[in-house]
Amino acid sequence: MAKKAVKTKKVVKKTEKDKKEKPKTLLTVGKRKRAIARASFKKGSGIIKINSKPLELVQPEMIRLRIQEPLKIAGDAWKGFDVKINVKGGGPMSQSEAVRQALARGIVELVGGDMRQRYLSYDRNLLVYDPRRTEPHKPPHSSWGARRYKQRSKR
Repeated sequence: MAKKAVKTKKVVKKTEKDKKEKPKTLLTVGKRKRAIARASFKKGSGIIKINSKPLELVQPEMIRLRIQEPLKIAGDAWKGFDVKINVKGGGPMSQSEAVRQALARGIVELVGGDMRQRYLSYDRNLLVYDPRRTEPHKPPHSSWGARRYKQRSKR
């Protein structure tokens, strides 16, 4: 009788280095219309810079307050991280919406817990991308707008 070959498994103990380490920086993206914001989070003292400009110096105030909404909802959970945000495209309000979405997504990933539910109950657009776009203007009368047609009289 011939003996069958038996496969054996090697037992390898995982060392501390082999275990998955969390990345030192977290990258998130926020989008709104044509604006795209890329945020990188890393351990720090709570400094937030948008296009190399501190959040406190962002003008007008309405836009700054809009960007601060996800931070106020999170409380002090975000203050252990430095955030650098690069935003381009779109207009000022679209850029602020993209920035707040990138901030909210990063905070949800870092803090976890019920933060996601808090953001969703406050404003769904903090976490969820809005796919709406403007409709292109139609060729012969593009200056009129996307759907406007020539006015007709009844009599």
